[in-house]
Amino acid sequence: MSLKAFLPYIQQLQPMRESFHRWSEQQVTQLSRARNRGPIVKKKYWKQYQQKQKIQGLFHQPTVNQGTLSYLREESNFCRPFRYYHIKKKAGMDEVRPINGPAAAPGLASIFPPGLQAIYGECRRLYPDQANPLQVTAIVKYWLGGPDPLDYISMYRNVGCAAQDVQEHWHYISFGLSDLYGDNRVHEFTGQEGPSGFGFELTFRLKREVGETAPPTWPAELMQGLARYVFQSENTFCSGDHISWHSPLDNSESRIQHMLLTEDPQISPVHTPFGLVNFLQIVGVCTEELQAAQQWNGQGILELLRGVHVAGGPWLITDMRRGETMFDIDPHLQQERVDQGIETEGSNLSGVSAKCVWDDLSRPSEDEEDSRSICIGSQPRRLSEKDTEQIREALRKGLEFNTKAALPPINSQKQGHDRPQSRKDSLESESSAAIVPHELVRTRQLESVHLKFNQESGTLLPLCLRGRLLHGRHFTYKSINGDTAITFVSTGVEGAFATEEHPYAAHGPWLQILLTEEFVEQMLGDLSELNTREETKLPKEYSWPEKKLKISVLPDSVFDNPLQ
Repeated sequence: MSLKAFLPYIQQLQPMRESFHRWSEQQVTQLSRARNRGPIVKKKYWKQYQQKQKIQGLFHQPTVNQGTLSYLREESNFCRPFRYYHIKKKAGMDEVRPINGPAAAPGLASIFPPGLQAIYGECRRLYPDQANPLQVTAIVKYWLGGPDPLDYISMYRNVGCAAQDVQEHWHYISFGLSDLYGDNRVHEFTGQEGPSGFGFELTFRLKREVGETAPPTWPAELMQGLARYVFQSENTFCSGDHISWHSPLDNSESRIQHMLLTEDPQISPVHTPFGLVNFLQIVGVCTEELQAAQQWNGQGILELLRGVHVAGGPWLITDMRRGETMFDIDPHLQQERVDQGIETEGSNLSGVSAKCVWDDLSRPSEDEEDSRSICIGSQPRRLSEKDTEQIREALRKGLEFNTKAALPPINSQKQGHDRPQSRKDSLESESSAAIVPHELVRTRQLESVHLKFNQESGTLLPLCLRGRLLHGRHFTYKSINGDTAITFVSTGVEGAFATEEHPYAAHGPWLQILLTEEFVEQMLGDLSELNTREETKLPKEYSWPEKKLKISVLPDSVFDNPLQ
């Protein structure tokens, strides 16, 4: 069917689509927002809801069947238990895909969501011969109660670049972390000058295996998992971030079990009517490569991966069958680049979400009212908004290459202007509202403290000491189980409420520990076994009686089951 013959049919449906959008704004509250269930639609709206799904199928994912349009069989497929269906590439699809530029059909431009059209335009620029790629889509959209935030994930076949020694691979691109619609159904519109939605979309490049004719679909579920984390926590990702996954990305026996994030080497940032969209590429890495990124910095490890063809190459293509780390392939990289980088530059990782607690050993255990002991299973006061803002600002700044380490003053009212205030940075607590007014929570000096970490958090202590404090910086552990926070600071950090005279100080559930360079060197020697790759037998205890400091590394079960 030609596009010219098809346009009148689309134009006839336009009033119906506009009418439904008016209905949708009024009745969207009738739909369940439960993330693990489909939408609950009142019976009298069922026909309209079905028609909406047909219209979305027509304008977004049409298929051609013997010269006539198919509506993706919404009536029969809508309530099936699986989440995704795959749009097969069929003849005639190019005629109903959005077209950018002067050749754009007048009827299609007004129908297609502007945010989606802008990203599709960039994809068509990169893949002009793949106007209809294979695509994975959520049957029930997130804004109608579906569990998957990404509306679509397109999968392209990339032939690589022989001149740069880039191998052929599959290229996955998400749609949904940015604002596609601009009508507040998913994201709050904050203006064209700011970020669109969360300000980014995810991409992924997977090596194409010999004889592979279609892209694997597991990366789509991986991207949906990351998107769910972003939507639920409102934490944003940045280039250079690392993601500890602790499982093969494709659920196989692969050594690729973690991820780094970087800018996509081919897709340029897109200015949409709803703001700017950047494209962050997921890069699969081994455990040893993740640890190196934590101890040094993500950007440095990404640059090393670009120089090793098998480990990623210039475009950082993930090979799930890679059995060797880049340090196995080139042993000199660890000593000559990573270790030297840590020694000269330190680490730019300023904090992590962790399983951790702290106890105030200077107070009697029966003093429940005033004790700031953050014991396992207790319910301490939450961090105030100002404390949370200080931690957040310090961690955000720590991820940048600043020459001066400083914690913002506690009374700072400064808000970040580079992103919407409704979004949270990577370590902000989800329950930051203060139960106790900030002015009533005084800073207390402690005589003796006991720190408790799980094994993964404990192995980062040498990084905290060697890569951060010895370079005059700070490092924060933010508990994933509450508002507890532990910040180690060096004598060169300004704005801390811990001092050399009173090295242990607490403000609500936030503990700061100031360590001198001499004490850091001593601790590094005592904690050296945590820096090995061999699994440490738990529990482990380290004590410095003269400093009145005790550290315990405990099994995860202690934190997961606090009352047992």
